[in-house]
Amino acid sequence: MAKDGFDLVIGLGVSGRSVIRYLTDQGMPVRALDTRAEPAGLEALRVEFPNVKIHTGGFKSGWMNNARRLIVSPGVAVATPAIAEQVVAGKEVIGDVELFARAASEPLVAITGSNAKSTVTTLLGQVAEACGMNPGIGGNLGVPALELLDDQARLYALELSSFQLETTYSLSAEVATILNVSQDHLDRYASFADYVAAKQRIYDGCQVAVWNRDDLATRPHAGVPRQISFGAHPEADYRLDTENAQLLCRGERLLALSELALTGHHNAMNILSVLAISDALSLNRDKALATVKAFTGLPHRCQLVAEAGGVRWFNDSKATNVGATLAALTGIGESIDGKVILIAGGQGKGQDFSPLTEPARQYLRAGLLMGEDRSTLAEGMSAAPCELVADMEAAVARAHALAQPGDAVLLSPACASFDMYSSFVARGDDFSARAREVCHD
Repeated sequence: MAKDGFDLVIGLGVSGRSVIRYLTDQGMPVRALDTRAEPAGLEALRVEFPNVKIHTGGFKSGWMNNARRLIVSPGVAVATPAIAEQVVAGKEVIGDVELFARAASEPLVAITGSNAKSTVTTLLGQVAEACGMNPGIGGNLGVPALELLDDQARLYALELSSFQLETTYSLSAEVATILNVSQDHLDRYASFADYVAAKQRIYDGCQVAVWNRDDLATRPHAGVPRQISFGAHPEADYRLDTENAQLLCRGERLLALSELALTGHHNAMNILSVLAISDALSLNRDKALATVKAFTGLPHRCQLVAEAGGVRWFNDSKATNVGATLAALTGIGESIDGKVILIAGGQGKGQDFSPLTEPARQYLRAGLLMGEDRSTLAEGMSAAPCELVADMEAAVARAHALAQPGDAVLLSPACASFDMYSSFVARGDDFSARAREVCHD
């Protein structure tokens, strides 16, 4: 053990602050640093933890060398040279989810995927609540994992990012799932294979793996005691029967798609995954079915925000990668009588937009593209009529002019928002407000 015997927390975001709080409550000596000179909430943190030494503006080599272990926030890559040096030296480098996994005593459901993590985690929480489980819901979504440990939960459901999984070693979930995998975060990973490998860590030590039979990258690479699959594939345990518009479990009819509050085949897949997880946990099926039927979705995730003149407006601002936009465009395109007018663009994060070519050709009336990488996105959607627009105001006005009864206007950017907005939430709120304005004119 290093001579000073302290834990060093790296990154002072939401998860980093939760780690400081957890370790100080345990009576552990803690120090913290952030490479930013003025991270948000710094002064409040100093007031809350007056005895914790905090360094900002870079790594502090003496602290790095003398710490007994590093607890790294998800936003900081373990491959960062200053951290990688400590890994090579044999120092333990973990994250907040690893601390949670070591402390939690109730069953854990671990949920990851490029898209739909938040929707599935939230809906599973509602099913578990309906079944009297008093679930602790959080992780990458909402409440940091460590702050759930105070709850009197009989079940935990954690949304986990690939970044969190990189520093987690003893998850051993009761149920683990990878919902889907598409290109994302290639600005952080050397290759798509490395990204998939990070996702696959969720299955380590799990009892039941729930995976998407339509996406082989989600299938466990190593053996697990039990597997349950979902998808449109004819061999899926939980299956979307597109021909008859219904959900099945091993051939038994569960629900008609018309019974669901949510629109689109991509949302049907999310519901199938929740039903499969509920099955793995032996939760009451009738209560699960009643809950999923009533679920209306999350803000900024294919959320219906306005409707007028036979045209529906959907806010899917959370779609910050190609896979999310592909799912939304296909899911809504398949479920409406008209065409989709897609508003997209922003910071592309080095993605390949070509997977959008075929659905754009099939479902789009027009693509209205804005932001930093709009020209690159236009190349990937060259099979459809695309227009470059200046901003959201111009995009919404043009969409309103183009839309015909039966159409849907879909904000699903396939890109990050930071070239034009502070967050995907701000982007979605701007779209929603403007959509309601034109619908009330």
